[in-house]
Amino acid sequence: AGLGANFYKLWVASGISNFGDGVRLTAMPLLAATITRDPLLVAGVSFAGSAPWLLFALVAGAIVDRVDRRTMMWSVQVFRMGLMGVLSAAILMGSDGMVLLALLYLVAFLLGIGETLFDNAAQTIMPSVVRKDQLQVANGRLYAAEEVTNRFAGPPVGGFLFVAAVALPFLFDAVTFGVGALLIFAMAGSFTPSRDAASPTKIRHDIAEGLRWLWRHKLLRTLGIMTGVFNMTGFATFSIFVLYVLEILGLSETGYGLLLAITAAGGVIGSLVAPHLARLFGDGPSFYIIIGMGVIEALAIGLTSSPVVVTVAMITAGLGAMWWNVIAVALRQSIVPDHLLGRVNSVYRLLAWGTMPVGAAIGGFMGNAFGLRSPYFFAAAVLVMLGVAIIPIVSNRSIAQARAEAD
Repeated sequence: AGLGANFYKLWVASGISNFGDGVRLTAMPLLAATITRDPLLVAGVSFAGSAPWLLFALVAGAIVDRVDRRTMMWSVQVFRMGLMGVLSAAILMGSDGMVLLALLYLVAFLLGIGETLFDNAAQTIMPSVVRKDQLQVANGRLYAAEEVTNRFAGPPVGGFLFVAAVALPFLFDAVTFGVGALLIFAMAGSFTPSRDAASPTKIRHDIAEGLRWLWRHKLLRTLGIMTGVFNMTGFATFSIFVLYVLEILGLSETGYGLLLAITAAGGVIGSLVAPHLARLFGDGPSFYIIIGMGVIEALAIGLTSSPVVVTVAMITAGLGAMWWNVIAVALRQSIVPDHLLGRVNSVYRLLAWGTMPVGAAIGGFMGNAFGLRSPYFFAAAVLVMLGVAIIPIVSNRSIAQARAEAD
């Protein structure tokens, strides 16, 4: 059976919005790098954009479990369209460099708040859009669309538009937010989760319920912490990546966008083959393979000045990240009860994504103090320790047992 009209509306909306995101996420670091070459200040963009996952993830999950998730998603898209309009106007008005950098931090932070709401709603709405046995396929297609548009098509367009006119990539992103909002608005049905009328109505009680559920689930709690460590190392390196590309690899702004686009090929491949790889190796061993790929990628980039080597390493990293996401998201969606999914997802994402601003700060400080290569060696060492630490907990057997208990 097909995945249904609602899925395809969500899929197209995701693709269009992610295209705009890819354009913007390439242009934002470039804008910061035109204002300052201080690694700490450039990393501040990544820090500001990811900090909301540490500060608001739990509240976002509680809200998502109270409202129609479709309404939440299109409303957030409209809000983010307005933010892009404000940033574009400031650029066109010729705002002072440091004032513009401060506005860039603020816009990145507010976009991040919207992201905590939108992404949580997008993941929790999926079990209401497709059947449980279709989740891996549906998530794989969504991630494929994200990779093609966000990481493959978006970056070179972002670099090109930035060189043509600094405000253009942000205006383009505003348009894609608007189109995405219209498509999500067109989804049929109600997506408000059912709630027990006798259950507590205060948000803090809802948050506590989600916290208790996840913390008592040893496997999902461990996966959340694992993802957090992985994301911390990823943001430690990505926060200064634009400077690494411009200064160590010697590429231009357009070259930076093209490098990001080429490396997205791994993510596209990973999103499409992840269900097959999971069946071939098993979900448990897949996580260990991905961690090993991350160690190799970090060491390769830290030790080279070759754009070719960096591209191959980033393709490998992209494949691993998508492989990880497809398995982990489908696992949560199949195990967590629907009425708790938003809250549990928010707690999981607090563990998984709340470390990103920490990683961005580490990358900025290390790049400033020890050079732009140092965050990559830090990442490799931390990932080796992670792989050893999870051996007693993560396996095919523990994952199969968790799924059986959920059924």
